Amino acid sequence: MTTGLLSGIFFTWTNAVTPGIGKLNDLGYLTALQSMNRVILNPSFYIIFMGSVVILPLSTVLNYETKPSFVFKIMLVASIIYILGVFLVTILGNIPLNDLLDKIDLEDCSIEDVSNLRDKIEAKWNGFNLIRTIASTSSFILLIVVCFLVNK
Repeated sequence: MTTGLLSGIFFTWTNAVTPGIGKLNDLGYLTALQSMNRVILNPSFYIIFMGSVVILPLSTVLNYETKPSFVFKIMLVASIIYILGVFLVTILGNIPLNDLLDKIDLEDCSIEDVSNLRDKIEAKWNGFNLIRTIASTSSFILLIVVCFLVNK
């Protein structure tokens, strides 16, 4: 469930949030992204985000001897995709960009500084989020397949 919830969050950002704020001027875009990045860091998000990092690999290990044996292999692939494509991309990609933006007092920046900051952040952040969307959705689909295989 945590993997599915996070997949939905990333899909919503990819499908609606970033295209929507992408239409704003530079200051509006950065202000909106800064605000949303600050608000999303809450207990619910942490539970879902870290829950998947812990529960998915743990479930995989607990299904090591499950019959049919390829159930374990599918879960292992789902775990690897999730850890690499969601957790590591978030830690190494999105968070550093979020931190860069969070340190800036946008009201004290010149129009040129704001434009340069947007150029530095927007495409990279959106690219990393697309990777997270694809990875979390792929992992979730694989877990749904496992549910059908186990309950046959």
